[in-house]
Amino acid sequence: MAACIPNCRNPICLEPNQGQIINNSLFRFVKLCAPTLSKPALLNWVDEQISNTCEEYDDHDEIWSKIRGEAESDAQQEPILRDHYFSSILSHDSLESALANVLATKLSNSSLSRSTLFQIFFSVFVEDHEIRRAVRNDIKAVRERDPACLSHVHCFLYFKGFQACQAHRVAHKLWSQKRTAVAVLIQSRVSEVFGVDIHPGAKIGSGLVIDHATGVVIGETAVVGENVTILHNVTLGGTGKASGDRHPKIGDGVFIGAGSKVLGSIRIGEGSRIGAGSVVLKLVPPNTTAVGNPARLILGK
Repeated sequence: MAACIPNCRNPICLEPNQGQIINNSLFRFVKLCAPTLSKPALLNWVDEQISNTCEEYDDHDEIWSKIRGEAESDAQQEPILRDHYFSSILSHDSLESALANVLATKLSNSSLSRSTLFQIFFSVFVEDHEIRRAVRNDIKAVRERDPACLSHVHCFLYFKGFQACQAHRVAHKLWSQKRTAVAVLIQSRVSEVFGVDIHPGAKIGSGLVIDHATGVVIGETAVVGENVTILHNVTLGGTGKASGDRHPKIGDGVFIGAGSKVLGSIRIGEGSRIGAGSVVLKLVPPNTTAVGNPARLILGK
C-alpha cells in the first residue's frame, strides 16, 4: 500500500520502498542546489513531482540498501572519502534522489545548472515505475556480469556505461513525451561527458551492461532487449537509409563484443554473440555466434 506522509504544508503521497523519497535531507539537498527557492516553493515542486505516483511496492529496496551499506563500509575504510560518500549516497533517502544527483553533477555545466538537471532527472524517476525497475536491474546486471565491478556502489558512482544508460532512459521518456529539446540536450551532454551517443528515440531494455562504454553509438530506431551486454566502440547504426526504420533490433541476452558494428534494420536473435570487431549486415538467428568482416555465422555456439 502507498503511504501518505504529511509535511508542514500538505500531505504528500510517497511510495514506501522509496525510503520516504522526499524528506528533510532531500529538501536540504535541493535547497543547496537552488538556494534562491523558498521552502514553500520547494514543497510545491515536490508535491507536483510525486502526485499521482502512489503504487504498491515492497517495503525493502534491496539494491539501495546494498549501495548504502557499501558506501558506509567504504567511508569507514577510507575516511578521506567520507564527504564524497555522504554527498553522493548517504545524504539521500532513495536511489532515485542519489542517482538524479550523480547525473546532474556530472552533466551540468556553466549554462546548465545542477539544480535544473536534478529536477528533470528526479521527476522522471519518480513518475515512471519501469525506469525505476530498469535502474535496479541494470545495477544488478553490472554487479553480476562484469568481473571488474567491485560492488553495487562502485557501479553506481563510477561506471559511466551505467550512468549513460540511466541518463538515456530519462531522455527517452522525454522524447516519448515530445519534449525533444530537453531529450537531445541530455543526449548531447552524455556524449560530451561519457563518450556514449545513444539517440533518445532508441528503446533500451533492462539488465543492460555497457562495459567500458567509450565509443558506443546506438541509433534512433534501434531496439535493445533485456539482459544485453555491449562492450566499448560498438555501433548499432544504419547503412545510409535516409529515414524510417534503419537500425538493428537486438534480442534478449545478446553479447556484442568490442568494436563490433551491427548495421541496418536487422534482427540479432536472442542469446546470440557477436565477436569483437565483427561487421554484421544480415540477420543473426537465435543462439548463434557471428564473427568476422563481413560476419559469418557459427550456429549453436
